[in-house]
Amino acid sequence: MLLRDVREGDVEAYVRMRCDPVMMAELGGPLPRERVVQRLRKDVREVAEDRSWIKVIVPAGNGPEVVAGGVALWSYEEGGGVVSEIGWSVLPAFQGRGLAKAAVRELLDAAARDGRWGGVHAFPAVTNGPSNGVCRALGFRLLGEREVDFADRVLRCHDWVVTPGEHRRSGTE
Repeated sequence: MLLRDVREGDVEAYVRMRCDPVMMAELGGPLPRERVVQRLRKDVREVAEDRSWIKVIVPAGNGPEVVAGGVALWSYEEGGGVVSEIGWSVLPAFQGRGLAKAAVRELLDAAARDGRWGGVHAFPAVTNGPSNGVCRALGFRLLGEREVDFADRVLRCHDWVVTPGEHRRSGTE
């Protein structure tokens, strides 16, 4: 597996990940294509400015144009502090191969080396068994449930947190 920075040519991969009802079932349903294209442009800018790490997942044995999903790490202001968040998705044809877990682990490894992210939160929907399983497997600590605003939708999510570097020492892999 290879993680590479998202680029403008990834529009169809973004559309497959964010406009598909199956892919977006845990996130309130599909988004309109126009909004997804705008998000891609914003993501490419944030990567270029090194404000966010937004990667696409390229499965082993494939060229860089084959996108199996994505993983991202970003931060934002909330409640008077800075929150770092990680999120991921894997297209149905590539699910069940451990790509999400490997991609999250790789990005957390990079975050541990970088040192700027602090504790990293993940907010999978409470009903999203596979994503909650990734959090458990990589040593995230469950803080509880909370409502999260995603794309102008309020979702009931688990709040998981891990300190980059500790996901390797957790003993739960």
